[in-house]
Amino acid sequence: MNFYIIIPAHNEETSIGLTLDSLCKQTLLPRKVVVVNDNSTDNTAAIIKSYSEKHSFITLVNSKSSNEHLPGTKIINAFYKGYQTLDEQYDIICKFDADLIFPVNYLEQLASHFNHNPKLGMASGFCYIEKKGDWILENLTRKDHIRGALKAYRKSCFLEIGKLKPSMGWDTIDELLAKYYDWEILTDETLYVKHLKPTGVSYNKASKYLQGEAMYKMRYGFIITLISALKLAYKKRNFSLFLDYMSGFFKAQKSKTPYLVSDQEGEFIRNLRWKGMLRKLK
Repeated sequence: MNFYIIIPAHNEETSIGLTLDSLCKQTLLPRKVVVVNDNSTDNTAAIIKSYSEKHSFITLVNSKSSNEHLPGTKIINAFYKGYQTLDEQYDIICKFDADLIFPVNYLEQLASHFNHNPKLGMASGFCYIEKKGDWILENLTRKDHIRGALKAYRKSCFLEIGKLKPSMGWDTIDELLAKYYDWEILTDETLYVKHLKPTGVSYNKASKYLQGEAMYKMRYGFIITLISALKLAYKKRNFSLFLDYMSGFFKAQKSKTPYLVSDQEGEFIRNLRWKGMLRKLK
């Protein structure tokens, strides 16, 4: 299978080399890797360039944007800068972060999953972070959720869901829409991916409000947003985040922020969320 990989990178000089090293050592090499140097002020571009000179499948794309780290919009806009340089000859398209170390069989194992199940739309391994010398599961979400750091999409699924939304919550919306269009999602617990920078370490105050705004834009409604915000704040052991999330939701509601999904898709998403909650209660 032809894997095309896009990696947005902003000031990743300490990690991008390790990420590219792990991709260059894959038992199934990617067909193309595009690294988007998104307004970096360190040596990120030079490191990427050195890899592109050694490996013909690696390309550097330079992009200008703001230095503000707002999850969603910035990273997906950078993704599209890379996507615009690609042709259509891919089977699987991936959005990877610039701070990951992949096991050598990562792409080969994903290809096996996609080849064996034509209804498989998205697949990934699991992120692990280092704590006190040990690598432990980065347990921020359900185990059946694919983290935004390591997304891999079958081409037809990627196109049917309308590609990626430039908004906080894009990595939840994509899965919900994939299910809406009857695609399956798989997370492989045997694939351990080292995540060098834990999620959220560079998020600012505004980005915390964006989480609640994203729940509004996905048409969760008040009750599901309330439950989701409580659960997420509890997982992060920070109740003030709950207040931030709900504030973001109400601000989006008051300003009538445009939704990211249609009425019909929103109804499907709410029903799916309720089913998941009721299943856990049982």
